[in-house]
Amino acid sequence: MRKILRRPIQIVILLSLVVPVVMRAESDPAKIYKTNCVLCHSADGSGDSASGKALHAKDLRSEEVQKQSDAALIEVITKGKGKMPAFGAKIAPDDVTKLVAYIRQLPKK
Repeated sequence: MRKILRRPIQIVILLSLVVPVVMRAESDPAKIYKTNCVLCHSADGSGDSASGKALHAKDLRSEEVQKQSDAALIEVITKGKGKMPAFGAKIAPDDVTKLVAYIRQLPKK
């Protein structure tokens, strides 16, 4: 009987260690950017990727983008604009806010 009870306890302990790491990884703005934005905006935010050039993706480091309010950038990411698709259903609101902060750091990298 004790052997049977140990396995569920081991699983619970393992999950309690793994789940927070996975959740943290999903909330990592660099990973969110790499997963959702790099294809068009490039790793450096320049928009110089092949698809970015074809779609005329904004240079996220530019003054035009950087001078926009956080609320405006959140709206563009969430609802989309022009050729940029909406990511509101794919990225959690807290993560969108983190992504905006990440975008703000691109000109400094």
